[in-house]
Amino acid sequence: MRGENKKGGGGSQKSQEIVEGFGKEIARDVKGLKPPKFKTIARTKSNIVYDKKAGYLTMGGAMEERNFINIAQSKRFMQTVAIAAKCNAFIKQNLHTSIRGLFYQLKYSLGEDVDENIFSEQAESNPLIEDLEASLGLRREDLNLNATRRGVLAGNMKVVDNYGNERIVTDTSKMGRSGWAIPSDVDNEIEFSEVKAKYVLIVEKDAIWQRLNEDGFWKKENCILISPQGQATRGTRRLIRKFADMGLPIYVFNDGDAWGWYIYWTIKTGSINLAYIGSDIATPEARFLGVTMSDLEKYEFLKKMTLKATEVDLKRAQEMLNYEWINMHREWVAELKKVLQLKVKLEQDTLQGPRLTFVGDYIRDKIKNKDWLP
Repeated sequence: MRGENKKGGGGSQKSQEIVEGFGKEIARDVKGLKPPKFKTIARTKSNIVYDKKAGYLTMGGAMEERNFINIAQSKRFMQTVAIAAKCNAFIKQNLHTSIRGLFYQLKYSLGEDVDENIFSEQAESNPLIEDLEASLGLRREDLNLNATRRGVLAGNMKVVDNYGNERIVTDTSKMGRSGWAIPSDVDNEIEFSEVKAKYVLIVEKDAIWQRLNEDGFWKKENCILISPQGQATRGTRRLIRKFADMGLPIYVFNDGDAWGWYIYWTIKTGSINLAYIGSDIATPEARFLGVTMSDLEKYEFLKKMTLKATEVDLKRAQEMLNYEWINMHREWVAELKKVLQLKVKLEQDTLQGPRLTFVGDYIRDKIKNKDWLP
C-alpha cells in the first residue's frame, strides 16, 4: 500500500473508484437477491504477526465476513456501509473532516418511527473506520478523514501543498523557532522536494527539539530535525517512512525509559493496533541513538541524573521483553533488564546537565561512532 494516490478533480480518483466498487458489489448482491456481505481482514491479536524478513508488524491471512442477514452482524454491516457512503461523498466534494466530524455526520436517527441512531458513541464508529481501511486497502487519509495532527520539522527541503485550491510552496529551512507543522495526510496533494539532508533525526520531546533548533543543529549537521512531540502520529510515522524511502538514514533520540523506547519501536516496527497498514508507517531501518542505560557507564555525570522508575515503568519494560521483535535483539534485552535491575530511568533532558549545548555533542558522537541500538 505504499503507492501514491493520484488526485484528479474532487478528491482521489483511485480512492473514489475503490469505495464505489465496494458499494457496487453490495448493490449487485441485493439486486441478485443474495445476502449483502463483504470481507475484511480479521483485526484480532491472534492475526497480528511480526514479519521478520520485512521487519514490521502486519496482519496474517485470517479474514472475517460481514453479512447483513446475520443478526449479530447486521448493525455493524449497515454502519460500515454508511461510513463508506459518507466518505465517498467527502471525496467527491473534495472536503475533509476528522473522525469526530464523521461521527456527527452519521449520528442521526434511522427514521421518524425508529428510535435509534446510526451511531450513539464515537467508540462505535472508530473501529469500523479501521475495518473499512483494512477491507478496501486504503488509509483513512485516502477517505478524506484527517487524523490527529502533531509533530514539527526543520530542515533543508521544500513542501508543495495543493490545499484549498491553492498551490503553496513552503521552505522548511525558513520557519524560525516554530518549525513546520506536520499534517495528518502527507500523501495526497502534497509533495516533498529538494530534500537536502544527510539523515533524519527524530527527537521525542519538543523542548529538546527547540534546544537543537536554536543551536542550528540541523543546519550544521545538514539533517532533517523532527519532533513527534511524544508518541508519533500516523502522519509523522508516514513521513518518516517516506524519508527512509528516499534513502535517508533514520536516527531516533528518546528518553531512556520503557516509554521512550516503546515510542521508538512503534516508529521502527509499527504498532499492534495499526498492523493493517504496517508497511506504510513502519521504518525498520531506524536506529536508536539514546538515551540508554549503557550511557550511565559512558557519562559519569548521568549517574546523578537518574529518576526512580515507577511500577508502571517497570511493568512496561517487562512487557517489552516479551515482544518477539524486541527480544530478538540482545542489546535491547540487556537494556530492559538493566532497567528492571536498577529500577531507574533517564530523560533526554538530563544531557543538558554539563552545558546546554552538550545535547548536540552527544548526538554527533553517537552517529560518528555508530553507537546506536538496532
